[in-house]
Amino acid sequence: MYHVIAATTNPAKIKAISLAFDDVFGPGTYHIEDVNVDSSVPQQPIGNTETRTGARHRVMAARQVRPEADFWVGVEAGIEDDMTFAWMVVEHKQIRGESRSASLMLPEKVLEGIRQGRELGHEMADVAGVDNIKQKGGAIGFFTNGILTRTRVYHQALILALVPIHHEIYKELNNQS
Repeated sequence: MYHVIAATTNPAKIKAISLAFDDVFGPGTYHIEDVNVDSSVPQQPIGNTETRTGARHRVMAARQVRPEADFWVGVEAGIEDDMTFAWMVVEHKQIRGESRSASLMLPEKVLEGIRQGRELGHEMADVAGVDNIKQKGGAIGFFTNGILTRTRVYHQALILALVPIHHEIYKELNNQS
């Protein structure tokens, strides 16, 4: 059974990790342990590079906390221009897979709060009137009326991040074992 470290305590992100591992490796083949680690970036990362760095730092920190695990997964949401998105980083042994999620355009009212230094989750809680919305459907769930959620969007990106780790031809093309 694989030991998977989720470098987050956010239930929406952990659920996405679980769904991706179910799809790729099968239900019952792993157990997830969540750890609270620092991303080494601001609470609300701005830009592609800062967001990707946050996901990578989460994985590095999780590996230090639980070096005996089989997988370490970092998910970091950020803002770029007028969009929200997230980076997924998955490591297994010496192999790393990464993927960026789909993006959602945010309304100007929400962006104003972010420019003033507020986190998207706090802005969305005010706009939507939903406490702790970032651990539920998030901005994605709110603005799509539940058609999509953070979990569903992150699930897809996590499957893509797992490709370099689980696909034999991919590993062969990269001379990995």
